[in-house]
Amino acid sequence: MSRQGRRGLSGLCRVTDHLYLSNASAANDHRLLKRHKLTCVVNATEAGCSRPPPPGLEYIHIPISDSPEAPLRDHFDAVADKIHATASLGGRTLVHCNAGVSRSASLCVAYLMKHRGATLLEAHGWVKACRPLARPNRGFWKQLVRFEMELRGCNSVRIVSSPMGEIPDIYEEEARNMTSL
Repeated sequence: MSRQGRRGLSGLCRVTDHLYLSNASAANDHRLLKRHKLTCVVNATEAGCSRPPPPGLEYIHIPISDSPEAPLRDHFDAVADKIHATASLGGRTLVHCNAGVSRSASLCVAYLMKHRGATLLEAHGWVKACRPLARPNRGFWKQLVRFEMELRGCNSVRIVSSPMGEIPDIYEEEARNMTSL
């Protein structure tokens, strides 16, 4: 695998020219943040998991757990608007959580829906293309589905029942394959 491919799987991933997504390890690499000219960091981790940012970086900590019951929706608008405002000033935002899989991916999807006009299906595909590990938990999926309905008045993804519980319909085939093993 190429060096770029490895970095895309575990480290800093570019979603747009002004939005990056990563895990906590990459977010704590100050040289990496500087190399990518990041100006704002959004840390979506549990309370007590924030570290001081390097000088000159705006830093926002959203204390939230990676639990399906956690109210991440409460932060969709504010984070999306912050990413948009930072970009309009020529800055770049990094959104991260511990693994860069669920919380931060969900926040990036919400931004793409609100400010880039993407459907939930398109926004998920966009994030997944740059960070294949991205996989919001089932509760965050439900919140994203409701957010899309609020924004667009219709849904591109539905929550369905499966042998594995409630899942987004885009995972139905995956769930069928898992239960047939």
